[in-house]
Amino acid sequence: MIDPKTILNLERTETVETTENQKYKIMNKQNIIFPAEWAEQSGVMLTWPHDNTDWAYILPEVEECFISITKEIAEREKVLIVCQDKNQLLNTLRGCRLENIILADLPSNDTWARDHGAITVIIDDKLTLYNFTFNGWGMKFASNFDNQITHSLYLKGFFKEDVLYNDMQNLVLEGGSIESDGEGVLLTTRECLLSKNRNHYLTVKQVEQRLVKHFGLQKIHWLSSGYLAGDDTDSHVDTLARFCDPGTIAYVKCTDPADEHFEALKRMEDELYSLKTLSDQNYNLIALPMADAYYNGELRLPATYANFLIINGAVLVPFYNSPKDIIAGKQLEKAFPGREIIGIDCSSLIKQNGSLHCVTMQFPKGVL
Repeated sequence: MIDPKTILNLERTETVETTENQKYKIMNKQNIIFPAEWAEQSGVMLTWPHDNTDWAYILPEVEECFISITKEIAEREKVLIVCQDKNQLLNTLRGCRLENIILADLPSNDTWARDHGAITVIIDDKLTLYNFTFNGWGMKFASNFDNQITHSLYLKGFFKEDVLYNDMQNLVLEGGSIESDGEGVLLTTRECLLSKNRNHYLTVKQVEQRLVKHFGLQKIHWLSSGYLAGDDTDSHVDTLARFCDPGTIAYVKCTDPADEHFEALKRMEDELYSLKTLSDQNYNLIALPMADAYYNGELRLPATYANFLIINGAVLVPFYNSPKDIIAGKQLEKAFPGREIIGIDCSSLIKQNGSLHCVTMQFPKGVL
């Protein structure tokens, strides 16, 4: 059983005042920090593909991608891998730095750890794991096993003893739907967070109140435009626009008027140009190229360079065997001058409508 002393109760009455420029004042709030992805990390979580996932038809191919991701992360920090057979996977990972790899035998429906993994915050200087409900992106796909992974990892002791746990099953929220600047600003999309099949019983104001309360926010940037064809997450922000530091956002830019995304992404770009930092400054915007069109039959797949992962000392960038890979890498060098930019072939991941950031979830220093 979980010691109830380790479960934080944040469901208390608070007053949230919202002004037109979306600055939030919270009365009697706890001191909460939602770390940015570039904060020092203890490790990254992966959920490994297996025969009972949608990857079965290309399992060896997608495993090569997962091995590449694991190898790069394990050179710099720990990798917690949820898998079906630890012994078999150890053989698969022989070329990786095994001393940095932690394996957990747990059932899973799929591999998108960004959305079923724990979201870490710091509350009154204590590392805390939030376990939000994951319902298969609005009940599109089975998620009965995936929704139990964080709870099971906590019960089985895969996190450090002083890390706290908070069951947040009264709110559906996926890690790919939110971006933090580490200083109290959240970037997200209306299309996803206000989806009817996620939190239909909440008004927009109530969603905002919960975000502000749980993440200690001072400002929420809502994006109303932008999408990728074939995306079944309802426009996760990590496919469209990403914080690189508190004053910089990298985003997908479409320059082809004939492309179906041109108008929507132009509107998103205009929205980004209108946003202000906490210090009322314009953001430094870094445009990433629109990835080449990839198709599964007649269905266009949501390939994107915005789905990069920041780790200790490096940024892992999804590549798609395209000349645009180099352009995306050079653009991200501008955003992350102190980090190594490493391309990972994600042409297999995109076949199931996701990419590199989607299959990972980072944990700040002190969690693993």
